[in-house]
Amino acid sequence: MRVVVQRVTKASVTVDNTIISEIGTGVLILLGIEAADTEDDLLWLTNKISNLRIFEDEEGVMNLSLKDVKGEALIVSQFTLHAATKKGNRPSYIKAARPEFAEPMYEQFVKQMATILETKVQTGKFGAMMDVSLVNNGPITLLIDSKNKE
Repeated sequence: MRVVVQRVTKASVTVDNTIISEIGTGVLILLGIEAADTEDDLLWLTNKISNLRIFEDEEGVMNLSLKDVKGEALIVSQFTLHAATKKGNRPSYIKAARPEFAEPMYEQFVKQMATILETKVQTGKFGAMMDVSLVNNGPITLLIDSKNKE
């Protein structure tokens, strides 16, 4: 699994000119799932994201996690995070999981994040063409890959 995590003051997802999800202070998570992903990848990544100390404490130091600040999360499926661009100019998505595997993993990821955060998690619409809006706070943007646990 590969994610882009962005600290936001607000974010929303619009489908067919209708806002379907929105959050205030928290994180926007763009989630890419590949066929080789397992439940271990999912558990490691949800725990990592929930506990990342990317929010400022009273002294302005990034010492607080999403859990600490009781922030919100918006999770959007993003198969293009697994694009291979080495050859030619047309990205290849061969590593991205097929929808029949990716959608249940996406739903499990959302459920696990909600369990860890002890709150409802907002989502995009799997497989839909979406407009994602955000105000990136910081800006803080992190790339995390469960296959490369650095």
